[in-house]
Amino acid sequence: MNIQEYEKNIKVLNSWAKAYYTLDNPIASDEEYDKLYKKVVNFEENHPDMISPISPTCRVGGVVLEGFKKAEHIKRMWSMEDIFDADELDDWIKRVEKTIDDFTYYCEPKFDGASLDIVYENGKLVQAITRGDGKIGEDVTQNAKTISSIPLEIDYKELISITGEVVIRKSDFELINKLREENAQDTFANPRNAAAGSLRQLDTKITAKRKLVFYPWGVGENSLKFDLLSDVMDFVYNLGFLKPPKRVITKDRERVVSFYQDLTKTRENIPMMLDGMAIKIDELVHERELGYTVKYPKWMVAFKFPAIEKVTKIIDIIVQVGRTGVLTPVAILKPVDIDGAIVERATLHNFDEIQRKDIQINDTIIIIRSGDVIPKVTKVLIDRRDGTQRKIPRPTLCPVCGSEVLDEGILIKCQNLSCSARVVNSIIHYASRKCMNIDGLGDKIVELLYEKNLIKSIEDIYSLHLEDLLSLEGFKEKKSENLINSIQKSKKVELNKFINSLGIEHIGEVAATKIADNFGLNWFEVDYEQTINVDGFGEEIAKSLEEFIRVNKTRISNLIQILDIQKPKKEETIDSIFSDKTVVITGTMALSRDEIQDILERHGAKITKSVSKKTDFVVYGKDAGSKFDKAKKIGVKLLSEEEMFDAFR
Repeated sequence: MNIQEYEKNIKVLNSWAKAYYTLDNPIASDEEYDKLYKKVVNFEENHPDMISPISPTCRVGGVVLEGFKKAEHIKRMWSMEDIFDADELDDWIKRVEKTIDDFTYYCEPKFDGASLDIVYENGKLVQAITRGDGKIGEDVTQNAKTISSIPLEIDYKELISITGEVVIRKSDFELINKLREENAQDTFANPRNAAAGSLRQLDTKITAKRKLVFYPWGVGENSLKFDLLSDVMDFVYNLGFLKPPKRVITKDRERVVSFYQDLTKTRENIPMMLDGMAIKIDELVHERELGYTVKYPKWMVAFKFPAIEKVTKIIDIIVQVGRTGVLTPVAILKPVDIDGAIVERATLHNFDEIQRKDIQINDTIIIIRSGDVIPKVTKVLIDRRDGTQRKIPRPTLCPVCGSEVLDEGILIKCQNLSCSARVVNSIIHYASRKCMNIDGLGDKIVELLYEKNLIKSIEDIYSLHLEDLLSLEGFKEKKSENLINSIQKSKKVELNKFINSLGIEHIGEVAATKIADNFGLNWFEVDYEQTINVDGFGEEIAKSLEEFIRVNKTRISNLIQILDIQKPKKEETIDSIFSDKTVVITGTMALSRDEIQDILERHGAKITKSVSKKTDFVVYGKDAGSKFDKAKKIGVKLLSEEEMFDAFR
């Protein structure tokens, strides 16, 4: 066999595999496949320098990884907002209808597995990244190549990332657990855990044996020209990816509900585990119009299946102290199996709920669990009480440090900033890579420094000296110098990272950036009303920020004196007729909606989503629709894309 014959045989084997695994329509016998496969293996053994990256031998694994490197997604992988009933569906629809008048629902099963982002360049699979936090995940490229339903090569040469779910068939899950039992290994709790665990195996041979399956549900980076999500997904399926077992595209809300009901009734017949139905807006132009909250896209939701209820007993109550000092009661339960997961704890949220539901130790209760939602107590079966029940008192002292707590009704908080439960976790968060990025100040080091009384607060980090570290076991001069240098380097920090580092409840990277952009260095002088007016912020974030500032204002001021905090960098605007004007963009134009918005914002415009009498301009393209009509009706100035560019001259 020469190189030309080798490459031809690879293409034949891959076409046979696609017909078998993806199209469920075999076009060659197992004997034919095995015979040709052996020829390819023989050639590769004799010519290891000529092995093709799309050879089917890549599917069997064989690489043993030292660990998984972090990798950044080209575009963020968003999570979906969960809804649980028809009322919540209607609430979401009403929110959508406030911005857009006419739209189509795209509905498909929501697989319960491990999310994966696969990148192709010049037609070749170049990287596969787990979801992680949506921005950064783990590079599992070698393992992804072992999954037969992920093409190693596609007939599309532009850069594209295809997102989807790695799952395992329920029948394969049972076989894996049976084998693990025979080998005296711990079994997986459910197919989702099995899929996630298999995807993250350091030995790629193990991943290859697990029979993982990949179902795409979207695209990230791409230069496709489609107007509809359904057309995008059809294009992806034609590249060689699996189609979902069912999907519905409709403008009828009732059809959405009936499809959900059908999935709920028939999900047991689907080979993979589902946890609900994904509902998205089919028209891609509406994604920009609807936008995002801090956590979720506004143009899609996950309609989760009904929660599973089980009866069990409360054995005890423990109180946990979170990073922000909030005391949370947690019920210790008699273990109960819910949909393959052994549940031993349930959140009680707060002590007001305990009082309202009259929850007592030794009570028999009903708990529910749906998908990823933490199990919670829904009802106390009072008629089953036998006299052994005990009331649960509201705590007056912190269970960790013993100091007096502040009882604010729903929330009970430990205000002692020296409380180890709060301080240690706060410092760990503060020093982490996405925050102040103090290299060398990890969990164990923070705990050691706290234990040795070298740090008792965040500010104490900046009072550490080389001699302090050299006195500790395991700290040589080089390691100590590196940590001190890293601490000093962290003093120069961007404002959004500093805000994120403080561990304010409900405020992560995205919200911290919005606070920095909206308020600058005076962010800790703002009040509730100013915060709640930030786009995407709600009452929960506004109250959390207000409370944190009130309690920690002195500490924030002390840190600001120590640090060199950089103002948010904002691009200077160009003076134009759009300066300080409100502009709405509608229709399809030569440039993308994002590009048009960037251009207008650089020229001083404020972009909004809906047309009103306060709108100064509507910039429109083809098929402008209702926004164009409304602007014309109320006398708002209309500009075509060409007229917009003429206005800059």
